[in-house]
Amino acid sequence: MADHEDLGRLGDVTTLTAPQLQTLLRLADRIVPADDDLSATQAGFATFLERNWDDFGEGVHELLARGLGSLQAEAEQRHSGRGFAELSEAEADALARVIESGEVESEWPVDPIWFLHQVIAIVTQSYYGDPENGGNRDGRSWDRIGFRPGPKRPFVEPDLPPLQVTAPGDLDRHYEAVVVGAGAGGGIVACMLAEAGRRVLLLERGEALAPKQVSTDHLRNHRVALYGHNTGPPLEGHPRVLENRGEARVLRPFEMGYHNNAMTVGGGTRVYGGQAWRFAPQDFRMASIYGVPDGSSLADWPIDYETLAPFYELAENEIGVSGELGHSHAGPRSDYPMPPVDSDLDGPVLKAAAKKLGWNVRAVPLAINTEPRHGRPACVAMGTCVGFACPSEARGTTANTMIPRALATGNCHLVTGAQASRIEVDEGGRARAVHFFHEAGGEPIEKRIEGDIVVVSAGAIETARLLLLSRDERHPDGLGNRFDQVGRHFQGHVYCGAFGLHPETIRTSIGPGDVLATCDFNHGNPGIIGGGLLANETAYPVELRFAFYGKLPRWGQAGKDAMARAYRQTLIVQGPIQEIPNPDARVVLDPQVRDRWGLPVVRLRGHIHPACFEPANMLRGRAEEWVKAAGAAGVRSFAAADPKGLTGGQHQAGTCRMGDDPRNSVTDPRGRVHDHENLYIADASLHVTNGGFNPMLTVMANAFRVAGGILYES
Repeated sequence: MADHEDLGRLGDVTTLTAPQLQTLLRLADRIVPADDDLSATQAGFATFLERNWDDFGEGVHELLARGLGSLQAEAEQRHSGRGFAELSEAEADALARVIESGEVESEWPVDPIWFLHQVIAIVTQSYYGDPENGGNRDGRSWDRIGFRPGPKRPFVEPDLPPLQVTAPGDLDRHYEAVVVGAGAGGGIVACMLAEAGRRVLLLERGEALAPKQVSTDHLRNHRVALYGHNTGPPLEGHPRVLENRGEARVLRPFEMGYHNNAMTVGGGTRVYGGQAWRFAPQDFRMASIYGVPDGSSLADWPIDYETLAPFYELAENEIGVSGELGHSHAGPRSDYPMPPVDSDLDGPVLKAAAKKLGWNVRAVPLAINTEPRHGRPACVAMGTCVGFACPSEARGTTANTMIPRALATGNCHLVTGAQASRIEVDEGGRARAVHFFHEAGGEPIEKRIEGDIVVVSAGAIETARLLLLSRDERHPDGLGNRFDQVGRHFQGHVYCGAFGLHPETIRTSIGPGDVLATCDFNHGNPGIIGGGLLANETAYPVELRFAFYGKLPRWGQAGKDAMARAYRQTLIVQGPIQEIPNPDARVVLDPQVRDRWGLPVVRLRGHIHPACFEPANMLRGRAEEWVKAAGAAGVRSFAAADPKGLTGGQHQAGTCRMGDDPRNSVTDPRGRVHDHENLYIADASLHVTNGGFNPMLTVMANAFRVAGGILYES
């Protein structure tokens, strides 16, 4: 029975009655019962509810209230007036199984199965989430399942100076270059120009967050964003609209379908897993190799692999990439700057299985130091890598490499909290100034800064938005949009994979996790356009608990025992496919919804092209084959593709593609926007296709190339 202190606290913060709370706490202890370890309530479930109740949302609040009331009535009807909290453990478990089956006797205003599913989800988040959320006292559940998130090697935090941020009031009136977006592309361009002696203004919508500020909340990060995320933008005042299946929904930044990329100095590099792949030579010639499927906008890049190769090498050396030669997709290249990272126990298992299948496997190239380099230490093998900041700064980001170098020149000013609102152009189409909003005294202030050159690197969604926002009488549809190409061809990656339980322990939470891959199926698959890579994959306890729904017991002692086994023994491989661009998958401005600055927000519409499904199913099958060959049982495969949805995610690309013809592209091959000779783009917006790989290294290489072109031409 719940104690009065818990009920009193929860009564103050929740919308549940005391009987409903008693029922919920009792049910939580049947979902995660006590054994030789803590039950859900003993581990702090009441504290979890207290700290997270508001984030559940009104829909969940109502579902819980109605469902708990119905569960109480069901118990009283079946057990002579005794409520659920008064039942014995055996009686309570038996009734929970009835609810799980949906075979209830009383009238339920909600679906009993869905109700139980939601309670299981909340209890699971509590028990297997990070202790700071309140339901995993002293990390006891992590000890039980073998998850150890801390560093596996000692390290001394690098002595990196904090990034020097300039106040908007201290800016010059004019700069030689204004760069919008301090992520993977913008950070590189700003550094290249500043080191060449140019006066540069680097505008960033987010903040300059220290590693400790990019929290390790397992429910609020860029990998598992159940209730929020750990970088920008703020959850309120920055909506987007998703148009799907004929309906439009307003979304907050962490919600599914928003397609949020981290908005902070360093952008997505602050929380990415560090995969640093070069695209394959064939990726630049997709239309020539495969033809153009009906209704698609598949096209060749206006540059080839050989053009980008020296810039790939430059990015690998400047950011710092570890890896291994010999991947089957690779074009001509030199060796990696550093040897590959160490593997967890699943690496040798998967390597042996691949050998049995006759597949080529090599280390995943990672922007992670495996030896001290450029003032940053080697990888300390954290169990929490992707989704979080690296506390040792071993992972290469533009925030710990290029941007500090730019600031050190004295030629670059960095402004944070700056929302670009429009680019001003003169009668000849030359960019003259960038307008941006910042906050002063709680009020929005708009500022205008002139620039000889403007470079936009705000990510595929926000870059397209800024061009569309920059409307004037001569450009009523926005800049670079004479032929309605800005915002089209929006793409990301369909992810495919498989997982199963290995008979032995193959996971000890040694990071970074994604260290072994095969690229044998990236091209050359008969009858299929393109393909993708497969790599082993990490998983955090909360997300792993939900992966096995339908394969393992979800609750009770059996569920608790299954989780202890599952974390140590789950084998996961997954990877992205090369998507086929769709011109109707696009970014537009919403006609009604505004952000906190009063600017029209993005409306995302369209869906992936149907030709994506054959390669997705192929790669899904290869993933299943690999996991089974490794000896896993209970294998489940997946291809995360919604035929009516988009897949931009954090690999968003293509909205301002490069090309020779302005009728089907937004920029020329150098990244210069058609009709605007001093306006450039340097992010994944330029990608004509997005490869069957994580695109970050290609963004970086292209940014080096665009910056080099700017310096050469001016």
